Amino acid sequence: MARRLVGEWLRIQRGRLGLTQKEAAERSMVSESCFGAYERGERIPTTRFLEDGDRGLDGRGALIACIDIMDEERYPPKFVDWVRMERKAQIVSGYEVMVIPGLFQTEAYTRALYESRVPAYTEDEIERHVQGRLERHGVLTRNPPPRLSFLIEEAALEREFGGPQVLRDQLEYLLDLMGKLNHLTVQVMPTKRHTHAGLQGPMQLMSTEEGRNLVFVESQAGSTLISKPEQVNGLFDLFGMLRAQALTPWESAELIERKAGQL
Repeated sequence: MARRLVGEWLRIQRGRLGLTQKEAAERSMVSESCFGAYERGERIPTTRFLEDGDRGLDGRGALIACIDIMDEERYPPKFVDWVRMERKAQIVSGYEVMVIPGLFQTEAYTRALYESRVPAYTEDEIERHVQGRLERHGVLTRNPPPRLSFLIEEAALEREFGGPQVLRDQLEYLLDLMGKLNHLTVQVMPTKRHTHAGLQGPMQLMSTEEGRNLVFVESQAGSTLISKPEQVNGLFDLFGMLRAQALTPWESAELIERKAGQL
């Protein structure tokens, strides 16, 4: 696996520089235990670590060159291109019906989500998926930030993956992001809307830095990256209709706060 090749490079380079794991970890801006896991090939290195480690350990581009192969190990093949474009996208949007959007999930919520998967994942697969989802959170705080607009079905605010406390922490974390990030808009589609424009299912939308519009759709049968303008434009229009039919951002925040308080 690619992570083991990176781990071996870390071990060799650390030896060349005469560093202990603790010293190498400090230079790479991670904990000693985290560095040790990367060196042993037990965890997939994050993009931030590969960038910081390359600088701190005099990698001269060796670790940065591994970012793409780490993506391929971390994400499903059909999702890799989406993740790479998401890091530089100007606009990222989405509509979720069953769960809190991945960009805003806490680690505990994400882990509970993957642990409930049928058929079951192995522990290694769960860890890989959890770390991959957390890795995407860098999109929220990058500079310059993208414009983020997400719609969530009310039912997703009530589904207790991991139990009531995990969901309460998740909702409070989402509220915190909504309060701190000026470039983020979250709206809730109330269950009482007996009909609306999103009844065909969830979707993720993106406008790239080159001006391309793309849509990613997941279902039980698989996932699809849609790039044909005639299809994409229709789905972007659909998302606009959804936003008009949902609660306002302020009403949505009040509803999320009430849901958290009930747990």
